[in-house]
Amino acid sequence: MESIITSFIVYIGIFLFGLILLKIGIQQISYKKMKALLMKHTNNPIEGFLIGVVITGILQSSSSTIVLTVSLTAAGLISFQNTIAIILGANVGTTVTAEIMTFSSEYLMWGCLAIGFCLLFIHKPIPFSLGCMFFGLGTIFTALHGFESLVEPIKQTPLLKESILHISESGGYSLLFGTIVTGIIQSSSAFTGLIMSFMNEHFIALPAAIIMVLGANIGTCFTAILAAIGSTKEAKWTAYAHVWINVIGVLIFLPIISWFSDFVFQLSSIPGRQLAHASVLFNVIVSLLFLPFIKPFASFVMFTSKKA
Repeated sequence: MESIITSFIVYIGIFLFGLILLKIGIQQISYKKMKALLMKHTNNPIEGFLIGVVITGILQSSSSTIVLTVSLTAAGLISFQNTIAIILGANVGTTVTAEIMTFSSEYLMWGCLAIGFCLLFIHKPIPFSLGCMFFGLGTIFTALHGFESLVEPIKQTPLLKESILHISESGGYSLLFGTIVTGIIQSSSAFTGLIMSFMNEHFIALPAAIIMVLGANIGTCFTAILAAIGSTKEAKWTAYAHVWINVIGVLIFLPIISWFSDFVFQLSSIPGRQLAHASVLFNVIVSLLFLPFIKPFASFVMFTSKKA
């Protein structure tokens, strides 16, 4: 069992390393432009939402977008109310990572690693950035294959097998599992990749996997909360808004998980892709529910934060 836990930690580290490389490559090309977009195009909720989707899709991290938004709010460059649309967009944009992971294959993994490795030796900004992106993506695919390789050893370890099956049989435990693990590793993408890999090996059923990913949506809020500690009240409101959006969204979906799972099951025959599609649909639907009510929701967040 120790070897399984060690391997799990190593693969999580590989995944996060790949994600960091991917973000470094993208940020070197576009980070300043992303920051400028956030400051200039957030007065309209629809624009703010679309900017949040685009920036997070490019940066490959909703946490990065939220932390950037919190910092700009703390500096007085973005009003709190305008950040809500960005948060909604960031939640949708982060699902791009899960969809990319569904294309994982050994050929693509080795291709990305080889191209990225060669480009990293070209000491010019654009090729080097592209090298980071390709090598990072290849590293992420490597970690996903590593996660899949853990399934058989886990099945042969009674304690781990029974623990995971017990968690997956309970909606409450599945939600808590997703929240805690994502809060610890600080990456909903890494957790989603892990669960997708387990699904592809038919170790976790779709309904339980969806609930776990809903928990991951809550767990990823810890990053924003940490970023807001010691900051202005507007920055704290932004972090609180992120928490409320994800918690309310989860509460809306939990009662209809069975129906939602049946619907998502029809969209693809590949288990991991089903989960990726479920993540997209969840975040899009929740965002569309919140968008018309940004002003009253902002008032609600400010009111509850005063009562806390």
